[in-house]
Amino acid sequence: MNPNETKNRNGGEPTAGFSTVPIWLVLVFGAIFYWGQFYLDRHAGGFDERVYAPFHSMEEVVAANPVSDADVFLAIGKAKFEGTCAACHQITGLGKEGTAPPLVGSEWVLAPGPNRIERIVLNGLSGPITVKGQVWSLAMPPWRDNFSDKEIAAILSYVRSSWGNKATPVTADQIKKARAEAHPSPMGGEDELKKIPEL
Repeated sequence: MNPNETKNRNGGEPTAGFSTVPIWLVLVFGAIFYWGQFYLDRHAGGFDERVYAPFHSMEEVVAANPVSDADVFLAIGKAKFEGTCAACHQITGLGKEGTAPPLVGSEWVLAPGPNRIERIVLNGLSGPITVKGQVWSLAMPPWRDNFSDKEIAAILSYVRSSWGNKATPVTADQIKKARAEAHPSPMGGEDELKKIPEL
């Protein structure tokens, strides 16, 4: 470098000083930063590793992937359960003392067939019933007039396959058959239920 180039315009040595950043440059960087945040929010899929191009969110990935009829059926059951049954049995299926027994691990839910539990839902229950070693003497209203055969089957299928429960699904035909049996009042508790075959 030529020594003469180190001198300032007045011929003296250069000095350190303070120089402000132009406001237009601050605004440009601010706008780029704002746009970058908006772009990432829109296109990064919430940084979820399951989101991939051309999708922008997990909702888009789920919507684009095929869903089986069984998944749709259980989704109906879940929605109906959470909208109605969960008020007493809780959204976790653990029940509530003084309100409703647990459905998680219940011998009535996990029975080989749904014959007894479907009649509880259709006709209601009035009388003592033992669930997981505890006696419950609470009334449950009948739901036969509130839900269709398919909806009750979906609810029971959801209950029998959720929270660690592993039991066979229930069909609308099974509910239709149980509904056809006239029962003028709620089931009279455990003794009456045990007269009904499990399968």
